[in-house]
Amino acid sequence: MDTIPNSPAARDIAYFFHPVTNARRHEQVGPRIIERGKGIYVYDDQGREYIEALAGLWSVAIGFGEPRLAKAAAAQMEKLPYYHSFSHKSHMPGIELSERLVKMAPVKMSKVFYTNSGSEANDTAVKLVWYYNNAIGRPNKKKIISRIKAYHGITIGAGSLTGLPLNHRDFDLPIANILHTCCPHYYRFGRDGESEEDFATRMAQDLEDLILREGPDTVAAFIGEPLMGAGGVIVPPKTYWEKIQKVCRKYDLLIIADEVINGFGRTGKTFACETFGIKPDMMVLSKAITSSYQPLAAVLFTDQIYQAVADNTNKIGAFGHGFTASAHPVVLAVAMENLNIIEERKLIQNAAAMAPVLQDGLRKLSAHPLVGEVRGLGLIAAVELVADKATKRPFDPIGKVGNWVFERAHDHGLIVRAIGDSIAFCPPLIIDAAQIGEMISRFRKTLDDAQAWIRQQG
Repeated sequence: MDTIPNSPAARDIAYFFHPVTNARRHEQVGPRIIERGKGIYVYDDQGREYIEALAGLWSVAIGFGEPRLAKAAAAQMEKLPYYHSFSHKSHMPGIELSERLVKMAPVKMSKVFYTNSGSEANDTAVKLVWYYNNAIGRPNKKKIISRIKAYHGITIGAGSLTGLPLNHRDFDLPIANILHTCCPHYYRFGRDGESEEDFATRMAQDLEDLILREGPDTVAAFIGEPLMGAGGVIVPPKTYWEKIQKVCRKYDLLIIADEVINGFGRTGKTFACETFGIKPDMMVLSKAITSSYQPLAAVLFTDQIYQAVADNTNKIGAFGHGFTASAHPVVLAVAMENLNIIEERKLIQNAAAMAPVLQDGLRKLSAHPLVGEVRGLGLIAAVELVADKATKRPFDPIGKVGNWVFERAHDHGLIVRAIGDSIAFCPPLIIDAAQIGEMISRFRKTLDDAQAWIRQQG
């Protein structure tokens, strides 16, 4: 670490409190300062190049350094740098993007509400569920079911929906009326002799049992990522969503599809709801909507929800929810141009074409002594590392090897994400076959280093 007083690293340690970081360790090792990006690559302040194999935080669909987005932001800055959307005010970026998103949706949606992050969007979805049920005279139907290992954000509401211990511990989460059902990870939670189909049936039964225990008249909604991301890139069994939706419809639960990671091409289709046959009542979008060049998220919802909500706003005077920067015109202009690029460059089609290159390439690592499972779909995948391949026994403690691999990968010019001992990949949608090959080659070298390190540890 650079310990020169007043160096960027020293100033970072002195003033910058980082998210999802061990603060005491950060004081010792300091930051890796990323200075610029181009395409699938980022470069640190020492000039080192890295393949950004997680697209930042699952989000930079069009790659880094796209000048068209900078121009779109500058043009809107000069015309209307900011305006709100409260009290009947609007602007053209808000009108145009809303129309576009409703037309893009895989099922018929009615309206779009904007926030600044996926967490805020999921909080908004929770509030809409509660508001809707109050509006239609069901004040007791308020509980929302999420899943163990789900990730829906880190605000109080969204953090409660998240099903990861790190995001709950010592934050006094989850709050009341948020429940969690089982995680559909067959490799980890399937029983001996249980087929994947039977596992999916059991997952749906577990959901139904939870609803019945709580009382169907108290349970309002089910929220899920079509393909779970930050919980470990968990691809559900083929019939999982069909079975889950049947249970939700049986007990009149709204279905909220969290497409924050999945949306805009990640699974090889525009939305993962198409991939898995999900027909949601609400959709939550973020990340690739702007390729994270600007912060934006959106909640789409059906006319059934809109009509009840609209009637209630008329009854009490207004919809009492919104943000200063909701539908910020500069951000929405960037989103429109980002979606133009995704469409013009056929990046969703590229994701579908490159999917077998990524998935087959990673599956070739299955024979490696450390690899327990390779899983994924489209341009998102994970490699789970285990202590014993035959028994699936994890390393003890979980996460120690994964974190070592995460750190070591930097030495090979690769940035990945460690989720426990699962190593996640989610590259920009612009990636080509040669770049995927190089990414996997760098990862293989890292795995070999990890194997040698584990031997040294005894």
